[in-house]
Amino acid sequence: MRKINCPAEALRLYAVTDRSWLHGETLYSQVEKALKGGTTILQLREKDLDEEHFYQEAVALQELCRKYRVPFIINDNVELAKRIQADGVHVGQSDMEAGDVREKLGPAAILGVSAQTVEQAIKAQEAGADYLGVGAVFPTGTKADAIEVPLEALQEICQAVTIPVVAIGGITRGNVRELLGSQIAGIAVVSAIFAQPDIEEAARDLRRQMEEILG
Repeated sequence: MRKINCPAEALRLYAVTDRSWLHGETLYSQVEKALKGGTTILQLREKDLDEEHFYQEAVALQELCRKYRVPFIINDNVELAKRIQADGVHVGQSDMEAGDVREKLGPAAILGVSAQTVEQAIKAQEAGADYLGVGAVFPTGTKADAIEVPLEALQEICQAVTIPVVAIGGITRGNVRELLGSQIAGIAVVSAIFAQPDIEEAARDLRRQMEEILG
């Protein structure tokens, strides 16, 4: 069995950035609060930022994540991930094919792939994915085109692969315990951390609940 570049423990609380709730604050400041609260892995997601500002932001946040010894993942932009030697990249079903990403970034990079079906999950694992992001497990307003994945389907995917699975989509402090018994390695959240009035405390509460759920 090949070496997995991202242990399941690193995926317990996966924070995905979003500029929607900055309200005059910097993304750097918000990310540091999330890291202080117990985020175990961070994904920088920017859909509208120009390439140069994306690069500058990625370099700064990568350094911050290294300070907290947390893996730093870039969403979709494989070229940027390679340019700054990020810890890894996460791609969706409509982005660069997982096997091509693995070839471009090499064997040591963390490769995450979104999946909604067992077939997609197995294909991603065979192409070299280190973990899967599966969802949306609950209704979400963060991603307009999100496809809902029932909890039964989430469990089937977890059972079909040997790599860790992260649940994503609509997860909040109020519903996270509904994922108990699903065999996930962790949760990926956006608004449940970054839209909260106290980002650090929101992260701390979710991390505590995940430790209790996963044991």
